[in-house]
Amino acid sequence: MRKVALLSVLVLLTFSVSPSWGQKKVKYKDIFALLSNKQYEEAELFLENYIKENDDNPNAYLYMGIIYQEKSGKDDVLKNTHMALAHIDSAIYFYMKAYSGLNEKEVKRNSEYYQMYNRRDLRTGEFGVKLSDVQFDLEKRRDALREKTDRIKMIKHFFDLSDTLYKKSNALFVSIQEQFPGEKEFYLRADSNTVDQLAKLAVKFDSAMDAFDQYKSSIPTVGKIGYNQNLKKKDIVNFKEDGNSTADFYQNELPVWDYKTFALKAKESIEKDIFPIRENLVAYDIEINKLHEKLGTDSVSVKSDLTKLIDRLLMEQLKKYDENPLPMDIFSVKIADLTYRSALLEDQKHSDSSNVHFQVGIAKKELHLVTVLDSLATRLASRDLDADTENYTDFIQNTYRNNTVLKSFINVMKEYAEREKGEKTQALLDRESSMRWMVVNADSIPLFLDGTVTKYCPLSIVEERYTSGIQLQDSLNASGYFYSITPSRIPDIKISFPVDKNAFRPSQLKNARTLTYSDAAGQLYYVLMYSENATKEKYPATLAKIYKSDGLAWSKNYNLNFVPKEIGFRADTGELIIKADAMENVIDKNGKIVVK
Repeated sequence: MRKVALLSVLVLLTFSVSPSWGQKKVKYKDIFALLSNKQYEEAELFLENYIKENDDNPNAYLYMGIIYQEKSGKDDVLKNTHMALAHIDSAIYFYMKAYSGLNEKEVKRNSEYYQMYNRRDLRTGEFGVKLSDVQFDLEKRRDALREKTDRIKMIKHFFDLSDTLYKKSNALFVSIQEQFPGEKEFYLRADSNTVDQLAKLAVKFDSAMDAFDQYKSSIPTVGKIGYNQNLKKKDIVNFKEDGNSTADFYQNELPVWDYKTFALKAKESIEKDIFPIRENLVAYDIEINKLHEKLGTDSVSVKSDLTKLIDRLLMEQLKKYDENPLPMDIFSVKIADLTYRSALLEDQKHSDSSNVHFQVGIAKKELHLVTVLDSLATRLASRDLDADTENYTDFIQNTYRNNTVLKSFINVMKEYAEREKGEKTQALLDRESSMRWMVVNADSIPLFLDGTVTKYCPLSIVEERYTSGIQLQDSLNASGYFYSITPSRIPDIKISFPVDKNAFRPSQLKNARTLTYSDAAGQLYYVLMYSENATKEKYPATLAKIYKSDGLAWSKNYNLNFVPKEIGFRADTGELIIKADAMENVIDKNGKIVVK
């Protein structure tokens, strides 16, 4: 049979190239040799020409229908759907042409052309071709092709629908993406329109995926179509970088952006976080303003109220979307201002305190608080308020009406903080300076050693206990002094005592030194003033004995054989020992040197 078919092809080719081709008729049996061997591509052209000249051969129409049916099975039903349907329509047309021309005579006379329908008759047991079998097959082919037409249309419909809806989803996402500089702005500037767009995005993408599922489930009804798309959803992690690329639905590996998950998650965040946060920000600002009004109207501290007011949960929620939120900076400034003003009110109660340490502590605290306020106000003033206004339009409109009023508030707070910081800095300097001086009547006694010769020249300072030194009356006369150092810097022990005038003249003060002693109870004091400049190999010294309760007990001048290095007290005898290495002098309780 194969050889017959090949011979027929050669014959047909000879006819086709022969100059007299148009004058010779092609014999159907030669074409049929190709058709019966399913060499449809080789036979098609000859069969078409045959049918043009012979319109009464049902078998020719039958095989032309088969050829078109075969073609339709090779067509790309997605890219060439129109051609596939056209081939199916042609196949149905030729099958019906064959059907209309069939009769018993045709089948019996050309039974060799219908051998595909040859079967055993169950009644007679004989093989043969029945007209009814051929007709039934043609009807079945027609009905199957009609169903295939519907199924191809359905496949194409759902494919195009999924592709179109995904492209619309992509376009909608890109339009949302282009409205905002970044993810932070996307959430902070979102409004009801944004929520509506996200809802539409979720629906469109969901519909696209449903259509794709319908497309995939419809493919088995047609058979293999040359496509086996493996759809894989990708998460949108970076709002500005992800989600804007398109997808080729004709590719078997089909990655698509998961717009639905993104849209629903973003929509939920905006509705459950952003919108409530906005309301809470306004409410929080109102509460701060109430405290400000309370402080100003009632002149009472609101420090305890501020502790209750701080809403850390609100701050944490907002910082999920903005690491440096404008409202938090505004609240920080307003709270720092209330904290500072509350401290000023509280400190007024202690304004008459004479304790310089306490006043310095107050000054340091106030300076610290106003420094915090100044730092926060400076940081707030340095923000890009124009960009912040877009991110927090709702907050600004409901608290300051507009950007101009907000800027005015910030400038006022910054100027106030700078002014207060300057004043509190000077106040602290003044109070710290007051700690370095004792106040005795109209005089100020220094509590520091810098070598400067003034009316009061300190020689010894025991921190926060007492000080002693030389008081110069004029260029020739001087006296010793001993003052207790109190927190108020007004001494409760004020002692002046005579000293060796020659040893402690102004010109000799550079050589003057002092050693002091006090008992544990702070009731008894000794002050030894001496000169390191020897006179006739003796070192002049003055020793004063002082009681806290009774004042100066006595003051004695001595000429020592050595430069004193330390003094000690014997409580059992009441004697004072002046020492220098192995040398010492013992002074009894009345000021006399004890001779050994």
